[in-house]
Amino acid sequence: MKIAFLASRAPVAQTARAALIGRYGDSRPEDADVIVSLGGDGFMLETLQEVLDLDAPVYGMNRGTIGFLMNEYSESGLIERLEAAEQEIVHPLSMRAVCRSGEEHHALAINEVSLLRSGAQAAKLKILVDGRQRLEELVCDGALVSTPAGSTAYNYSAHGPILPIGADVLALTPIAAFRPRRWRGALLPSEACVRFEVMEADKRPVMAHADSEAFGDVAWVEIRTERNVTHRILFDHGHGLEERLISEQFA
Repeated sequence: MKIAFLASRAPVAQTARAALIGRYGDSRPEDADVIVSLGGDGFMLETLQEVLDLDAPVYGMNRGTIGFLMNEYSESGLIERLEAAEQEIVHPLSMRAVCRSGEEHHALAINEVSLLRSGAQAAKLKILVDGRQRLEELVCDGALVSTPAGSTAYNYSAHGPILPIGADVLALTPIAAFRPRRWRGALLPSEACVRFEVMEADKRPVMAHADSEAFGDVAWVEIRTERNVTHRILFDHGHGLEERLISEQFA
């Protein structure tokens, strides 16, 4: 089995990479059967984006903090773990953001697309779903759209629901909503197109984030599931995303 080892810049991840290469060798990502990502969830997301055009699945080993998308780190038995691993298929979100200047940006997000206020005042957002206005005005610190795979990340911190990995839905979750004060968000079909329009953007500026990629001073943002893009993630047998998402709700 040809393995490519990629690691974050953290010393603990670099040390792990050197040890694993010494034991299993190292291949170029484009030649590998499996790509092993060493770091935390943030680096795992970077790795998935980096190897998007390659055929090899990605197996993460936690050398970071939380590591929800990662497997436990161990130098021994890696080949056996990879051969027995469970594969999860994840489709990212596609974000189209247009800034007030007219500049247009496109990005993919595996976890979520979020809009956050970037000034002193709360943001004012209008929300449309499939072209139909659903919320005339949301006064808030921000809002996000999350995939099932990302529902335990920022979405969960913002009191959004944890979604089963097989659920064909997206979570639309407000962040510190002021008005409507009791609005908790919505569950939407995964094929829905969500559009946020920024109101009073001159005095209430908003930034858009696709995972860790950020764009400032946006006028509007559209988000939809990108079915033409597939990420293949490997998890240790019995510890796949479905099990992790269920366990997280009882933690």
